[in-house]
Amino acid sequence: MKMKELLLFLSCVLCVSADALHSDIAIKGCSDSDGEQMYGLDGEEMAYADFNKQKLIYPLPPFIDPFSYQEGAYEQAVANQQVCRANLKVDSKGMKDFPLERDAPSAVMIYTRDEVEFGEKNTLICHVTGFFPAPVNVSWTKNQQKVTEGSSINVPYPNKDGTFTQISRLQFTPQLGDIYSCEVQHLALTKPATKIYEVDSSTRSDPGVGPSVFCGVGLAVGLLGVAAGTFFLIKGNECS
Repeated sequence: MKMKELLLFLSCVLCVSADALHSDIAIKGCSDSDGEQMYGLDGEEMAYADFNKQKLIYPLPPFIDPFSYQEGAYEQAVANQQVCRANLKVDSKGMKDFPLERDAPSAVMIYTRDEVEFGEKNTLICHVTGFFPAPVNVSWTKNQQKVTEGSSINVPYPNKDGTFTQISRLQFTPQLGDIYSCEVQHLALTKPATKIYEVDSSTRSDPGVGPSVFCGVGLAVGLLGVAAGTFFLIKGNECS
C-alpha cells in the first residue's frame, strides 16, 4: 500500500528554569492532498488541527487540568498549510533526483493501557517507533476480522535521532479467547509488521507493558530525587 509522503517542518523550543527542563514542539506537515499540525510538550501530544472538523482537538485524558492555546491557533494552522504546500512544490523540484531515505520501524509493541479485567472496557495500544519517513499505517483485527470502530492514531512524533514514533489505540472489552492484532505498514517494510495480543486467563491479573514501563521510569526518577536530596542535605550540614 502506497504511503503518503509528508514534508515536515520541525521547530523545538526548550524552556529552562531552575528546577525543570521542558521541551515544546510544533510539527507542521503537508502532502499534495493532506496536512497536519500538532503541538506537543515534553513528549506528549497536547493538541492537533483537525482540518475536516475545522477546529483544534485536545486528545488529553479527562484527569488532566483543562487548557487551551490562544485564540486563532486553528486559523494559524490553516495558514501554515498554504505555506507548507508552496514550499513542497519548490522542494519537490529541487529533491527529485535524490533517493528517499527509508528506515523501517525499529520496534512495534502491543499492550493494554490498564490492568486486564474480563468484561471491563480497556484500551489496546500499538506503539511503533524508529521509522522514517512518517507516517505509518496501522490496522486492527479482532479474531482475524478487520476492526475500525474505536480505533485512533496520533500524529507522528519526532525522536531525537530524526526518526518518528506513532501510537494507535483501540477501545476494546476483553473476553477470554479473543485474539487481536495490529498490522503496521511503512515504505521501508517489504511486508507488514504484525503484533498479536491474545486474551487468556494469564492476562487477567497482569498489567500491560505500558504501565510497567511508566512505573519503572517513575521509580528511577524518584530514587534520583532522593539521592539528590540526601546529597544537598549532607553538603548543607558540612557548610554549617
